[in-house]
Amino acid sequence: MDDDARRTALLSALTTEHFVLQTASTSTISEAAGRSSLYIFALSSSLVALGFLSQSPEALVPFVAVVLPALFILGIFTVVRLVDTVAENMQYLAGIARIRGHYRELIPGSDPYFSAETGRWPEAPAAAEPSLIHGEVIAFLGTTASMIAFIDSVVAGVGTALLMTSVAGVPLALGVISGMVAVAILMYVFLRYERWRIEALRIDTNADAGERSDT
Repeated sequence: MDDDARRTALLSALTTEHFVLQTASTSTISEAAGRSSLYIFALSSSLVALGFLSQSPEALVPFVAVVLPALFILGIFTVVRLVDTVAENMQYLAGIARIRGHYRELIPGSDPYFSAETGRWPEAPAAAEPSLIHGEVIAFLGTTASMIAFIDSVVAGVGTALLMTSVAGVPLALGVISGMVAVAILMYVFLRYERWRIEALRIDTNADAGERSDT
């Protein structure tokens, strides 16, 4: 196989890979939406059932004792998977960025179409990322995983408040404060976990990009 045939085959393979990566990136967004909807549907159904059982205390207490922990565990599984989908999407975008880098080298003068400045993460500078326009804190709080984590933390906070007031017999105000503290602690733990997962992937991607630039 001569050089022209090799370049043609490589370009065809890269085009196919680009399409596959773009499709996989889209699938992560669809999965995140589906998993979020599943959790919200389970939560909404449980709240409706709580409304029907509110007139029967003898049935309400066992129902809450079973459903709230189950919802909280389901929320944890959902949040962990949502973070995984973000990480997978970042990996797909990094693969697309590598292919775009090759596109820039094909024809002189193609930079306006495939320049790093107009690309996505990790090509574009951090300041050019739309999600970071208000800072990393707002960016992390605005993810789907963070929103589901907040709702799940509220579920845990409600369970904590009910446990403190109904079982421990503490005053209502103290129970509410305990629930709020639980929400704050759980959100802090989650945000630390999400940041750790994303930063680890960013470091690996930047290191890989540095190695490619040195070769």
